[in-house]
Amino acid sequence: MSEIVIVGAGFAGLCMGIRLRKAGYDDFVILEKAQDLGGTWWENTYPGCACDVPSPMYSYSFELNKDWSRFFAPQPEIQRYLARCAEKYGITKHIRFGVEVDTLEYDEDALRWTVTTVEGEELRPRAVVSGVGALHVPSLPEIPGMESFEGRAFHSAQWDHSYDLRGKRVAVIGTGASAIQFVPEVAKEAARLTVFQRTPNWIQSKPDIEMPAAFRLPGMPRAVRNAVYWVLEARAVGFAVDPRLSGLQKWMAMRQIKKQVPDPELRAKVTPDYTIGCKRILLSNDWYPALNRDNVDLRTEGVAEIRANSVVTEAGEEIEVDAIIYGTGFKVVDAMDHWKITGRGGQKIQETWSDGIVAHHGTTLPGFPNLFLLLGPNTGLGHNSVVFMIEVQVAHILSCLRMLSDHKATTIEPRPEAMHAYNERLQKRLRKAVWNEGGCNSWYLDDQGVNRTLWPGFTFEYWAATRKARPEEYILG
Repeated sequence: MSEIVIVGAGFAGLCMGIRLRKAGYDDFVILEKAQDLGGTWWENTYPGCACDVPSPMYSYSFELNKDWSRFFAPQPEIQRYLARCAEKYGITKHIRFGVEVDTLEYDEDALRWTVTTVEGEELRPRAVVSGVGALHVPSLPEIPGMESFEGRAFHSAQWDHSYDLRGKRVAVIGTGASAIQFVPEVAKEAARLTVFQRTPNWIQSKPDIEMPAAFRLPGMPRAVRNAVYWVLEARAVGFAVDPRLSGLQKWMAMRQIKKQVPDPELRAKVTPDYTIGCKRILLSNDWYPALNRDNVDLRTEGVAEIRANSVVTEAGEEIEVDAIIYGTGFKVVDAMDHWKITGRGGQKIQETWSDGIVAHHGTTLPGFPNLFLLLGPNTGLGHNSVVFMIEVQVAHILSCLRMLSDHKATTIEPRPEAMHAYNERLQKRLRKAVWNEGGCNSWYLDDQGVNRTLWPGFTFEYWAATRKARPEEYILG
């Protein structure tokens, strides 16, 4: 019987496993629904898939990778990096692939969790760590007639590599972070590509250079990582402190538009009307050039209906297509709505979150003893590497486990008043930030317009406040 169950073998779950082993815990299992590790970097294999965070920051601080080929690593390299980490730190033997968790239910008498898989197997750990992440449940739009389409249709996170796009008439619905990577690749093959854009993004150039040989010199990966961290961290000034301080960010994005979009009509379509940073700033050198191609048409009037062989715009125009690719991102805030987690007293997690998803430091919940969330509410970032946040959260969880050992306790959960006070402070800051005041509607916000996704400040603030759990904020049992 494993004492700790970790759900997910992506960056979060693997980091938790590695740190557990380093801390002397070896009685744990990682349950991964896919057939290999990597999480989003295993599942997303669309053409052009790469990270939009510089490679030196998109790795564990304790396992820097001197072998990155580019400043922004492509998907296969990231997946291989995670596989090497798992093997090096002895984590692979702890992973069970092809095992999807269905329900989590707390047993108050046994002081254990019952983890039930889709196949009906039951595990009885003392603690559960959720490392499922936020970008794993594809979000599909609700468009009348989607089920009637007779051509090939798929989401970018479920790319159909068996379908040859060469010479086809293709429609892409959505222009988010994934679409700006795969659209330029599709445009090279499709006979005709129609891109449906709901809201333009602020896009800056991507300094995607080959990593120089000097990067592999002793000490250089650490030095570059530190420099990149502070450059990225500086962006939080305009996002969380005062949007008026983002002038340089906007200038860089406008310069990109002016340089790469000569046509006034197209330029108007791709220029956002909201404050930069309100939605995630994207990086690309080939998005605008792709839209300039003769075989590419950017449409902004929206999709009203999908028919057997066509897409109908809100203006009533019918466009015949052979394939539809949905670049509509992932369920983030609402992905947790479907979690089947029952805590003390039979309380469903949805009941706890009836007024919106919250957690103490984005990690623990009252009424759910020994349950820990990695990349939980308000731990996402709009300016730096989320891997940093994962490591801080893992350190926080380990301090909770040490607290149990030090006090010879069996269970730990946050005090309700501590969680509410923490989230009141957090939301007070967020209400003044660009994500709420920037004039856009993004996936950062829930259906009540409350930001349940992002941390409202600098990452070093989160590190200072949360890496070590404070005993007065928790109930030990």
